[in-house]
Amino acid sequence: MKVLLYFESEKILSKSGIGRALDHQKRALKDVGISYTLDSKEDYDILHINTYGINSHNMINKARRNGKKIIYHAHSTEEDFRNSFIGSNQLSPLVKKYLVGLYEKADYLITPTPYSKKLLKSYGIDLPIQSISNGIDLEKYQPDPVKEQKFRQYFNLLPDQKVIICVGLFFARKGIIDFVEIAKQMPDYTFIWFGHVPMYSIPSNIRKIVKEDHPDNVIFPGYIRGEIIEGAYSGADLFFFPSYEETEGIVVLEALASKQNVLVRDIPVYEGWLEDQKNCYMGRNNEEFCELIQKIVQQEVPSVVEAGYRTAEERSIERIGEQLQSVYEEVLKASDSSSEQMEESK
Repeated sequence: MKVLLYFESEKILSKSGIGRALDHQKRALKDVGISYTLDSKEDYDILHINTYGINSHNMINKARRNGKKIIYHAHSTEEDFRNSFIGSNQLSPLVKKYLVGLYEKADYLITPTPYSKKLLKSYGIDLPIQSISNGIDLEKYQPDPVKEQKFRQYFNLLPDQKVIICVGLFFARKGIIDFVEIAKQMPDYTFIWFGHVPMYSIPSNIRKIVKEDHPDNVIFPGYIRGEIIEGAYSGADLFFFPSYEETEGIVVLEALASKQNVLVRDIPVYEGWLEDQKNCYMGRNNEEFCELIQKIVQQEVPSVVEAGYRTAEERSIERIGEQLQSVYEEVLKASDSSSEQMEESK
């Protein structure tokens, strides 16, 4: 068995969750001993495709002509396209139609959560769909005092300074407006939003928030990788992710793997794997978020980091590799059965 992991516009998407998903797939397949390639010119048995552009469309058609099996990794939905780029809400019905057209060309779909699987089924897609987490590299996010110190030095944080972090693109969908509004109400805490997106691509109100319309206790350092962000995950006092819509939320897994307390919005995507006051904390509006942030940071509520870490363990890259292998074998087995039936009918 050989798998082609196809990822269009890799450099552009490398800073996104989808970019990290590809890294995890490579690790996962290596761990379970599955041969893979990123070179579409090489021969392969299964096309495992992650992206949606014109080249991806052409790649699927080519694979179909050559009799290859196609697995589409459905990272995106109409719901998580809304409230992102300029014009996204107007374009979202067309995006949905385009995505469905692409997804239906596959033999099998993989999507990160039961929630996103439910959305895809609601689109009328009649294909086998398996929910498999994007996974997490547990070792990479182990708390490390050296990394934590580098994080605090990078931002010139005082030893007793309380810090709340978030990681995400500059999208209204991610809750960036709420993040800043809450920071205004909590001037004694420092709020850091890691992430970046080209300013020309986002609505003017979001651009204004990032560039100037935020209080002094909010920092937008842009996209940072390596020891600084890894130290931030475990070295901050709280990971606060007020997103309104996700297909999973890799950054949430990264925070859980860092043994950090996590506060998220109570939205359907977390159903079945995150539970309020068990492995995370959940809020529904800014008033609840302010109250929870205060209680978590001041340690007035129990820590749930150990249970959160166990949730990340269940989604380790090693386990994801085993699940991907199972899907690949199922797809190839179905292909063999179909070939046998064709032979018998001749």
